[in-house]
Amino acid sequence: MPRITPIPAFNDNYIWCWIDEDSHRAAVVDPGDADPVLSFLKQHQLQLDTILVTHHHHDHTGGIERLLQEASPQSSIPVYGPSNSVIRSISEPMHEGESFLLFGRRVQVMTIPGHTLDHIGYFVAASATDQTPFVFCGDTLFRAGCGRLFEGTPEQMLQSLNRLNELPAETLVYCTHEYTLSNLAFAAAVEPHNQAIQEAIKADQHKRQQQLPTLPSTLAEERRINPFMRTEAPAVQAAAGNLEQIDTTNATEVFRVIRDWKNRF
Repeated sequence: MPRITPIPAFNDNYIWCWIDEDSHRAAVVDPGDADPVLSFLKQHQLQLDTILVTHHHHDHTGGIERLLQEASPQSSIPVYGPSNSVIRSISEPMHEGESFLLFGRRVQVMTIPGHTLDHIGYFVAASATDQTPFVFCGDTLFRAGCGRLFEGTPEQMLQSLNRLNELPAETLVYCTHEYTLSNLAFAAAVEPHNQAIQEAIKADQHKRQQQLPTLPSTLAEERRINPFMRTEAPAVQAAAGNLEQIDTTNATEVFRVIRDWKNRF
């Protein structure tokens, strides 16, 4: 399978680096800071090939211009990003359903708004040689959580999560923040009797004690532990209904109440 490794940035960001071992070239996803990327590329003797951007927030885009400036004059580094974005450095504006080749793999673009209105994701399906699909989903889906609704509506975000949930269960989920332990604490408050959440807390606490990332997750795991992907689970519906008098069969209303609770948690 492809070698994808996190480059830590700021307090809790991961800039994902997809490395092509044969060519010693790399693609980076949401480079909010150029310094750690340049250091990583130099340390591992890699040449920057491509930049992928999911949305316009500065902690995902702040390093793009410098990375382009630091590239060799002969390099023409494409910057893929949402077509409806304010990001000036995007050279390859992408729409829903479009795709492109990167390191011999077909990358499919998904529109997944909610956190922002310009948010997209990048899905790579399994192939004959690489059996594990993966997705770069930015700040839409986190391990055991989802992004805040800065621009979109609960309905939009839930639709985006449902879109991601249609991908194969074994899909590796590469999100861009190490929010896992706080997300799991909230998930346990929503579903205190969910054994999968308790097991995830123990496993991920151990990883963080060893200074290891808790990512990537998988969609199969998110279906077990993520309250925002479990709006049809009776326990999640009951938790939402205890907070507000709503129609708990309405998934959007359940999501709205749970998301509002998380904002105050």
